[in-house]
Amino acid sequence: MPRRIETVSIAGPAGRLEGLLEEPGGRDPAMAAVVCHPHPLHGGTMHNKVVYRIARGLRRAGAVVLRFNFRGVNLSEGAHDGGTGEIEDARAALAFLRERYPHLPYLLAGFSFGSRIVLRLGCQLPEPAPSTLIAAGYPTVHGVHGFLRECGRPKIFIQSTHDEFGPMDELAELVTQLPEAHVRWVEARDHFFAGSLDEFEKVVMAAGEL
Repeated sequence: MPRRIETVSIAGPAGRLEGLLEEPGGRDPAMAAVVCHPHPLHGGTMHNKVVYRIARGLRRAGAVVLRFNFRGVNLSEGAHDGGTGEIEDARAALAFLRERYPHLPYLLAGFSFGSRIVLRLGCQLPEPAPSTLIAAGYPTVHGVHGFLRECGRPKIFIQSTHDEFGPMDELAELVTQLPEAHVRWVEARDHFFAGSLDEFEKVVMAAGEL
């Protein structure tokens, strides 16, 4: 049985958000996942190759996956809001997904800028909480991270060994300070997991099965 793919329109706080909803092939979904893309002002969209691999890895783990474009990207309405409004976009996407699949456990995943968004949102959400927050390519060189020290939600960081925006030593040090946090290293050439996307997808799949 082929997987079901649906283009969706989500009511966001700044206007409609375009999204892509995909179920796993050959079985009913066991989990729901929202995936957030990298920085909109640097070409980030839901079709980014790392985001695509996150989505496919999670589908292989049995999740129904919703990718969407933040405000101001492609057909999504509104304008970039420096991260604050994008958290609310992700909240709207999650509400849409949970309305469709109210009985499924859920997780949040994101790449780069998107990883910051899912960690911020995931640490704010009331019960029922996300089962896992997956942060791929977390940019330690940007933003503040203090809020993570107060966040007891399970967190999995998936990082390239040569990430120029989240160097190994910085991320390793950060993770030691966080509750319920683990890191999975992928031997890759850069922030975008160049040369190792297949391995990256396998690591995402394993994280989605936890």
